[in-house]
Amino acid sequence: MTDDRQAALDMLRAAGWLAPYGEDLAQALLAEGSLARLAAGRWAQAEGDEQTGLLAVVEGAVDLYCQAPGDREVRFNQIGAGAALGQTIAFGGGPRLVTAVCAAPSLLLRVSDAGLERIARTRPQIWRAVASLVYLQLRGALHMAADAIALPPRQRLASRLLALARARQGEPVLALSQQALAEMVGLTRKTVNGYLADFQREGMVRLDYGAVALLDLRRLERVAAS
Repeated sequence: MTDDRQAALDMLRAAGWLAPYGEDLAQALLAEGSLARLAAGRWAQAEGDEQTGLLAVVEGAVDLYCQAPGDREVRFNQIGAGAALGQTIAFGGGPRLVTAVCAAPSLLLRVSDAGLERIARTRPQIWRAVASLVYLQLRGALHMAADAIALPPRQRLASRLLALARARQGEPVLALSQQALAEMVGLTRKTVNGYLADFQREGMVRLDYGAVALLDLRRLERVAAS
């Protein structure tokens, strides 16, 4: 097994939405899937695509965009290693809902609808796993909506930093610019820069070029809950 395939298998084994269904389902997804290394800026999928299925990030990070009024593309989230998007026309869904663009050089695993259907012939539990993944995506979207409605700007920023870290299985370094972060929380870059500078002075984060390192998650949690 190549290093890339081993890394993909390790990622699938650790995926919470897949773990209840056993090692053989992870093996089946890897067997039916295709791996691709994409450079930063390359599109992984486009909103409206009818070729649906699973997209999982093995290495790197992927920015997520959706269409907004005025024919604008809005960056609303970023997912990192260990995260996945699941959507399938074959199981009562529709075209892809988001555009995914690599924010960093990334290794991605794609499993098409046809591949999922082939797996389902002998392992029908694949549809329960996909449903679990879709539920996690819906829960994440609801949490983002609740934060946007209920939290003041400083708390909203802290909450989003925590959510981004959790989506990367606790990865403490977020590979995203302050402009990208501002878009995700619906604030101006100047406002976000000011709050991040405060967080850095208080020892909660470290600001690097194109990245934010989270140093004290517990204190960020207290800010988000205050």
